[in-house]
Amino acid sequence: MSIQEMLKQPSFSLADRYRQMTREQMEERVREIKKELGEALFIPGHHYQKDEVIQFADAVGDSLQLAQISASNKKAKYIVFCGVHFMAETADMLTTKEQTVILPDMRAGCSMADMANIHQTEIAWEKMQALFGDTMLPLTYVNSTAAIKAFVGRNGGATVTSSNAHKLVEWAFTQKERILFLPDQHLGRNTAFDLGIDLDEMAVWDPIRHELEYEGDLSRVKVILWKGHCSVHENFTVKNIEDIRKNDQNMNIIVHPECRREVVGLSDDNGSTKYIIDTIEQSASGSAWAIGTEMNLVNRLIQNHPDKKIISLNPNMCPCLTMNRIDLPHLLWSLDTIVEGGKSNVIEVDEQTTNDALLALNRMLKQ
Repeated sequence: MSIQEMLKQPSFSLADRYRQMTREQMEERVREIKKELGEALFIPGHHYQKDEVIQFADAVGDSLQLAQISASNKKAKYIVFCGVHFMAETADMLTTKEQTVILPDMRAGCSMADMANIHQTEIAWEKMQALFGDTMLPLTYVNSTAAIKAFVGRNGGATVTSSNAHKLVEWAFTQKERILFLPDQHLGRNTAFDLGIDLDEMAVWDPIRHELEYEGDLSRVKVILWKGHCSVHENFTVKNIEDIRKNDQNMNIIVHPECRREVVGLSDDNGSTKYIIDTIEQSASGSAWAIGTEMNLVNRLIQNHPDKKIISLNPNMCPCLTMNRIDLPHLLWSLDTIVEGGKSNVIEVDEQTTNDALLALNRMLKQ
């Protein structure tokens, strides 16, 4: 099914009855369906989901972690993935053919993943090979489409997470002289910088203009960064940090490595979503934290740790808008559809794409 066909599915004209139900009525119905389906239903929920959804998650975590947990749950016939499209794709690729992966709302995409499509990537690869020859290895953040993962797999590369990016970049340099890092330039830049690569040894590929942004001798380029970013994490700024330092010198600042290089450089610490959660959980009572990551997660950390002073690094930050397409009405609708014997919003990745993408995923897991 094409994206255009998906957009015509019922999830985009949700029945009025769901809009007319109270939150309490919807919650009670979800609980009834979960009880009715039992082990045949599994609901993974990403950390950035709303509380109204995450309360029903059977597992909460990052994207790859949730896909792996889904794959290990052989009893589940239906996996209703409360995340975004690329996460559900990964879950489909890792689970069996007997399992059905469902995304409650097909509009739940990822702006970062959408910044690198396969057509752009193939053009870029051809042009960069003309510039650099056979000296490049592609790496892609797991926050990318199945098609991009497959491209990386076919070309000898691997996927990376924000937790293992350092290890995978080090591995990549044992394979080739240069790396192409998709689709998040900030994670790529921060990781390479931490490993001792100078900023003037990094170029940026603009997929819109189909050109390399770099001034200087091309022979010095070690890392080519795809010009993509997370629309949430890019909104944390140097001024946010300066304001915190000015107003509360005891505040610890911790950010996600999807933030800009200058923001990460001025922070006290940075790391993956899991790293941020673990750091807050293990910190001393009474400690103060300004966190640079998605607002739903920050709010949940505030609720879970009343003994600590926790704020968002950016006081005007909004939750991830595409992630928040998954709400209680859409979750209930997808569960009702299962109970009624219907089949909507099913995520299916074709066999060839799956096989190539798994090459990239498995190379990562072997490192």
